[in-house]
Amino acid sequence: MTYSVAVSGASGYAGGEILRILAAHPDVEIRTVTAHSNAGQPLIQHQPHLRSLAHLTLDDTTPEVLAGHDIVFLALPHGQSGQYTDALADAALVIDAGADHRLTSQADWDRFYGGAFHEPWVYGVPELPVAGGTQRERLVGATRIAAPGCNASTVSLSLAPGVAAGVIDASDIVTVLAVGPSGAGKSLKTNLLASEILGTANPYAVGGTHRHIPEIRQALAAAGQREPSGIRISFTPVLVPMARGILATSTAPIAPGATDDDIRGAWESAYGGETFVQLLPAGQFPRTADVIGANTALLGLAIDRDAGRVTVVAAVDNLVKGTAGAAVQSMNIALGLPEGRALTVNGVAP
Repeated sequence: MTYSVAVSGASGYAGGEILRILAAHPDVEIRTVTAHSNAGQPLIQHQPHLRSLAHLTLDDTTPEVLAGHDIVFLALPHGQSGQYTDALADAALVIDAGADHRLTSQADWDRFYGGAFHEPWVYGVPELPVAGGTQRERLVGATRIAAPGCNASTVSLSLAPGVAAGVIDASDIVTVLAVGPSGAGKSLKTNLLASEILGTANPYAVGGTHRHIPEIRQALAAAGQREPSGIRISFTPVLVPMARGILATSTAPIAPGATDDDIRGAWESAYGGETFVQLLPAGQFPRTADVIGANTALLGLAIDRDAGRVTVVAAVDNLVKGTAGAAVQSMNIALGLPEGRALTVNGVAP
């Protein structure tokens, strides 16, 4: 069976990456691409690297245009997806790459986003440990999927095995992330101009204000079978001059009585059989260069007994495993297709 697909926000970074992956997917036909201000223009004008899709023209993003497809991807700014999802009841599968359907708590939504609150959908991070297994089981047969925030899924994948196994204390998590500007989208912003970011590193959303914090707390709470209020995290992202990539360094106290074997064993047990989340051998740590273009999260783990903390360093491509790759991987699972179809563990180098 070939599934017809519509991709909204197709002129942006996330939409473009979804299209790049789907262009190599044998089970889908990309029938419709949409945009707002760029509607009416050739897709190739905004995504010149997508040569195989040069025949497509950007339509207006309306419920009527998106309707009538088997699968709809929404790659829209936060707060804009809900107005369309309410009108897509007939679509067999809708995947939202924005934040509108990620959070289960309306209070968190009101505090970090604001605007209309929409029902939470199945979270699209298949490998994430949750009570009774992984998030993968919840994605089987899903019809509505919320793709993750790139920073949120990176940190959650980093620490969820330790929370689930009880070998770290989730009430004192500290994470610092080096992130590329593509995570902020394609809209023109002065602080993202090359002259503003080249040669410098700029912290932002400091002091507990970043919108991905409640998403991380929600994911780690699901892993540890506890309330999100029991997850405390200091989260500091730093904008660095690389187009793609996240390097997240996360630490948490070692739980009383946890041995080194217990700690490393928690991550080995969680990810030992996974294709797209890989724990590196002891003493090795990832680089963002190793995951560019890949649907891979690479993790390095260190046990600092002097500080009494576990440190996990994670590298992902924010546009692939952080967003579009996770969305397509979740789509494959929901439809009963091979999970890795159209996805690769191989990066691009140099």
